[in-house]
Amino acid sequence: MHDRTRFVVDRLRRFRSEHLARSRYRDARPLEVTAWEAPGEPVGFAEAAAQTYTPFPVGRGHLSAWGRPWSTVWFRATGVVPADWRDVPGTRVEAVVDLGFGTANPGFQAEGTVWSPDGRIVKGIEPRNAWVPVTGQTVDLFVEAAANPHISEHGWFVPTPLGDPATAGTEPLYTLRRVDVALLDETVWELDQDLTVLQGWLDRLDPDTARHALIVSAVEDALDAIDPRDLTTTAGWARERLAPALAAPAHASAHRVVATGHAHIDSAWLWPTRETVRKCARTFSNVLTLAEADPGLRFSCSSAQQYRWVRDTYPELYARLRDAVAAGTFVPVGGMWVESDTNMPGGEALARQLVEGKRFFLDEFGVEPLEGWLPDSFGYTAALPQLVRAAGSRWFLTQKISWNDTNRMPHHTFLWAGLDGSRVFTHFPPVDTYNSELTADELDRAQRQYREKGRAGVSLVPFGHGDGGGGPTREMLALARRQADLEGAPRVRIGTSREFFTEAEADYPDPPVWSGELYLEYHRGTYTSQARTKQGNRRNEHLLREAELWAATATVRTGVPYPADDLRRLWQKVLLLQFHDILPGSSIAWVHHDAERDHAAVSAELETIVDGALAPLAGDGDVVLRANAGPYALHGVPSLGIGPAATPAGPDVTVERVGDGHRIGNGRLSVLVGDDGRVHALDDLDAGRAVLSPGATAGLQLFQDIPNEWDAWDVDRHYRRVETGLPGATSVEPVPGGVRTVVAVGDSTITTDWSLDRGGRSLQVRVHADWQERQKLLKLAFPLDVHAERATSEIQFGHLHRPLHANTSWDAARFETCAHRFVHVGEPGYGVTVANEATYGHDITRDTRPGPDGTAAGTTTLLRLSLLRAPQFPDPQADSGEHVLRCTLTPGTDIPDAVREGYRVALGTREVTGSGPVEPLVTVDDDGTGAVVVEAVKLADDGSGDVVVRLYEAHGGRARAVLRPGFDCAGAVETDLLERTLDTPRALGGDLRLDLRAFQIVTVRLTRT
Repeated sequence: MHDRTRFVVDRLRRFRSEHLARSRYRDARPLEVTAWEAPGEPVGFAEAAAQTYTPFPVGRGHLSAWGRPWSTVWFRATGVVPADWRDVPGTRVEAVVDLGFGTANPGFQAEGTVWSPDGRIVKGIEPRNAWVPVTGQTVDLFVEAAANPHISEHGWFVPTPLGDPATAGTEPLYTLRRVDVALLDETVWELDQDLTVLQGWLDRLDPDTARHALIVSAVEDALDAIDPRDLTTTAGWARERLAPALAAPAHASAHRVVATGHAHIDSAWLWPTRETVRKCARTFSNVLTLAEADPGLRFSCSSAQQYRWVRDTYPELYARLRDAVAAGTFVPVGGMWVESDTNMPGGEALARQLVEGKRFFLDEFGVEPLEGWLPDSFGYTAALPQLVRAAGSRWFLTQKISWNDTNRMPHHTFLWAGLDGSRVFTHFPPVDTYNSELTADELDRAQRQYREKGRAGVSLVPFGHGDGGGGPTREMLALARRQADLEGAPRVRIGTSREFFTEAEADYPDPPVWSGELYLEYHRGTYTSQARTKQGNRRNEHLLREAELWAATATVRTGVPYPADDLRRLWQKVLLLQFHDILPGSSIAWVHHDAERDHAAVSAELETIVDGALAPLAGDGDVVLRANAGPYALHGVPSLGIGPAATPAGPDVTVERVGDGHRIGNGRLSVLVGDDGRVHALDDLDAGRAVLSPGATAGLQLFQDIPNEWDAWDVDRHYRRVETGLPGATSVEPVPGGVRTVVAVGDSTITTDWSLDRGGRSLQVRVHADWQERQKLLKLAFPLDVHAERATSEIQFGHLHRPLHANTSWDAARFETCAHRFVHVGEPGYGVTVANEATYGHDITRDTRPGPDGTAAGTTTLLRLSLLRAPQFPDPQADSGEHVLRCTLTPGTDIPDAVREGYRVALGTREVTGSGPVEPLVTVDDDGTGAVVVEAVKLADDGSGDVVVRLYEAHGGRARAVLRPGFDCAGAVETDLLERTLDTPRALGGDLRLDLRAFQIVTVRLTRT
């Protein structure tokens, strides 16, 4: 930096910090403040306004302390606007409230909702947005102040008790510093915005350019014109001297930015969902207030759940919101119930995220978003492009991949090809944030990093305070205006997501293609953290499948009313709990306590619905039957039907003492469990080969798990370097069908049952852990004697192949991966499946053992399931307590076997007594291949009574099938996910023949006569 430039910049910084910041308001007068503290959870305005308020001092140290953690204090501020402020040109009267804001961004500490005395929400207040408009001659405002703790104040890995009301304490967190009526000097405020832009570009531009010199001269002249002690008079003169630098137009080839207002509001994270409801009210009212002054604002807002919270809790605010949607100011985007995780939700759940979100927006506003909008989720499944398309959408937006710790995405605008080949036009904003403030630094980053230069020239910038909400501010809109056509900057215009994508598609008609998952090289621990939340999700996904199937069957067969409203409500509850900081396990204790409680309540309701449907189906009687809601026949019971179970064939399971262990056998498998509690041998007697690698043992492994940051989120590669050796078993005892081992480590006790079933092909593993460790990672390891080049992991509506080598940096970074019900590894002619009940995190590696002459002597494929973690932040007691985790290992399998085993382990059958079998409501004939899987059977959402069947090709190849209704069917049509007939539906024919490509999802609507 040249000496003159340095001098001017230093002079400017001192002027702005010492004089300009405190001169935005010409005058300020304190308001009278009274207060009432809500005794428990938040209350509505009517209840709060009716309370007795007592005087409350402002800005006097401990006397003005307020807000025990998570409490709510209502302040009432009253006063009179001074007579000499009225109608002063170039000014505006406002109230200014400082609840004790620190240095945290908006949304991460104290916040307030400002109400008028008639119960109308005026706007939210938070750091950097603490003003409230005042009209009339008096001030009378209620401030609903939320004492939300600053959970991350000391970093992303320091344990804190503040995330649980039971441990958060009772001492006040904040001091009320200011409640004033103030006179804003609009010219001084505008000068501040001018200088913000020019100072920002001074820091970004090459100091040897004419443009840089022009800005330096303009700023210097402006500072010369200013009298810091009389800004009211001289601010206008300074603005005149800055005008030429702000009027210089952008280059003809300048990058173009469509800036859309945004406020990514985490539906739960460092706060519970009850607080998110209030965050939505604060943010949405901010936007509506801002739009009154600037009708050109466009605000993109996702998550139907958040709209519904506002609808149900704040009807007056929602009415204004509806008007803003109709006016085009408030723009629903994304079309999902919440911005969910996409790695762990099941296929049908991910489909329902889109169905429920889009239905809400269509029903409430007559608007259908056409883009997927997931800026902050922790990686994106390869199933998503097909689902986005099947929901009727065209585009997809994400930003999180910019967080990759190893590799950079090669594109910012591209076609994303999913598992089945479906493509969706995708944008990855080069600004690298969904919380932009439209600063020079951010806009310069967007234009510098944009990877498609020379081919295309437009990107999207979501701007506004987010994560904890807040949204756009008037300062951000001022920056947008000044950088709409400014030399050195990209051209900025306020617009909508739809306007951006329409322009981008026209701008880039032949973009490159990225195939497969968008794996986030970060936050790999989220596949494992908070195991109980994850188990609740898997359990309820399958219970919802059962409840819909049996309820639909009972309605068609017996006329029992279909519980459509209850099922939809329960689906929406589960979809909320799939939010990308709930299901991944990265929230405070309060959130996960709520999630576990809510999952249990959902399970109880679903069990009642299932029982209520199965009873009339099975009829009166005492015949023991099995209800099989799975897609494959089990033990003689047809898929989707009810019947008597066949007795398994084969010899009984034997357990005998041999040498230093116990051998379990059933004629098909032989398992040796040593006295150390580990499996020393696993022999496939059908194939005549050992399954475990020579000299290796299977069992539990414990690792030190201290990521560099982001405790609950991350598993860092270095965990593998510090394995904590487990002690030998304290107990190894035979139990029916197997062997039970017990190991004590630290303050934890882990009991593992290794068992076989009569005639079964699978080693069954049940781990019961009384888990009390901190910063440890518990894995279950199977060293397999197979030469596998890749691991096949189930994802939604299919499976994904991931290489086991680390030839490239992309492969090496994928050291912890997500799988659903199964992982399969194999060599030609022989494979092994590990299926799980509710475990998502896995790591699979391959190691070739060299022989004495340097040639390969064998290969070990190490397949490990990540069972439990113990992060300390944001929940210092994460995963503490009792856990039961189940999985199976099945040797001699191919991928079709793995698909079947995954459903068997995770879904299974249930016992019911009645008079006899019940034929399935629908059957699928695919010549016995099992390639075409029924994922959902339900009644149509429109209440017509039609039966809707969703199925997919599960093996990764083409398949033919005949769908046969088990009821009088008047016709069938193919639909999208929202059960709308496709524009160009395939001809199903009289016998409902289906031809499916690999992993294709098909939804069929069957009309009942």
